[in-house]
Amino acid sequence: MTWSGNINSRRALPAFVLALGLLAGCGVLPGGGPPAKMFTLTPKNTFDEQLPAVDWQLVVEEPSAAGGLQVQSIALRTRAIELQYFAGARWTERAPRMIQTLLVESFENSGKIVAVGRQTIGLRSDFNLKTELREFQAEYGNPNQPPMVHVRLSALLIQQPRREIIASENFDAKVAAASTSMEDVILAFDDALGKVIRRTVEWSLTTGAGAYRPR
Repeated sequence: MTWSGNINSRRALPAFVLALGLLAGCGVLPGGGPPAKMFTLTPKNTFDEQLPAVDWQLVVEEPSAAGGLQVQSIALRTRAIELQYFAGARWTERAPRMIQTLLVESFENSGKIVAVGRQTIGLRSDFNLKTELREFQAEYGNPNQPPMVHVRLSALLIQQPRREIIASENFDAKVAAASTSMEDVILAFDDALGKVIRRTVEWSLTTGAGAYRPR
């Protein structure tokens, strides 16, 4: 079954807000059609002004996720037991990799941390942020009604070098799209993920500041 989303043409769209409808099934587009549109979301750059400035280093690990979310396809649900994908649309990279990038950029944008990066840059971290992506999809109760975008991230803050778990937390956000248009669905993804990222950054900095002991 294929659903179509209406694109609002009355105003210019941001670069990350265009797509072409919905496709049930495995998320692999049939050949012969136009190339898929590529989308990304935005990092956070506003945080609680009372956040502590920290002098330790953080590695943000790539989030783990179930197979259905370890893809570039943009996920949706019409019922709890079935995961489907938007047709004609992709994230610019696999969802966990994209979220890792946005987390790193958001930590940098906070201006409160000495150094933050991925495992691959060889950073000698004081803490690692290990996360699991539990929910990252648009949920449709009715195909003719706007969906609810649901994002949930489970986080562990791990102190190095002994890999001691300092704290764990879950971050969850649901944002209703303003309409069934693809523009509004992607904006809802950006809003919901932004809420989760902001809370993850603030929790990590605050928790790490209280637990940090120089080596």
